[in-house]
Amino acid sequence: MMILGLVQWMQPVHGYDVRRELLSWNADKWANVQPGSIYHALRKLTEENLLREVATEQVGARPARTTYEVTDKGAEEFLSLLRNNWWNLVTPADPFMAAFSFLPALPRGEAAAALRNRGQQLQTGINQLQAALKTDWVVNKPTFVSWMWELSIERAAVEIAWCERTAAKIEAGEPYVPGAPQHDRGGEVADQHRTEAAGRAGRAGSGQDQAQARATAKEVGPQARRPASAVGRPERVQRIA
Repeated sequence: MMILGLVQWMQPVHGYDVRRELLSWNADKWANVQPGSIYHALRKLTEENLLREVATEQVGARPARTTYEVTDKGAEEFLSLLRNNWWNLVTPADPFMAAFSFLPALPRGEAAAALRNRGQQLQTGINQLQAALKTDWVVNKPTFVSWMWELSIERAAVEIAWCERTAAKIEAGEPYVPGAPQHDRGGEVADQHRTEAAGRAGRAGSGQDQAQARATAKEVGPQARRPASAVGRPERVQRIA
């Protein structure tokens, strides 16, 4: 959608100018448009009759440049994609959400530190956008570009506040599982149980005691490390906590 829209807006236009404009918007960070894929996308859209090549020119020893414009089919496809993204809420996949679902697997101290680090990274992004909004560059861009950046800033600010609140809850020892005691330490408890069981196996005097202790270590380890997720078996984590 981004490439179709830009070609329609700037046509006739070279692929180099499309790439430069997208990079000036930092589109590689928020629109999943990688600079190295732009020329390939232009060729593919041309093969699908969504774009057409207007001319190819070469100046001196520079690489040849192809000029593109949108076909009628491409204009219809762009409007279809545009309206779909305006009217429908699409939540992109976030690897952090997948990682957070295994929160009990991390020691509480590390989890809290990671959340605060995430907040710092988000704040760095906010600072960069706020600085860009004060430059002359933004004056020459459409007003709605700054509105879009304001949305990114406000979204990041909300997540920063959430990171700090959640880190504080983790450090305070709030249980990960309903009904678990306040002192539950998630993954740290699992490590302690495994270590104690392994120690008993090493100290057991007879072969029968050693076998029993090893069986206990084997039983405790996997159960204690199993995360308390919505689709898991939280009762085991609760029992160990």
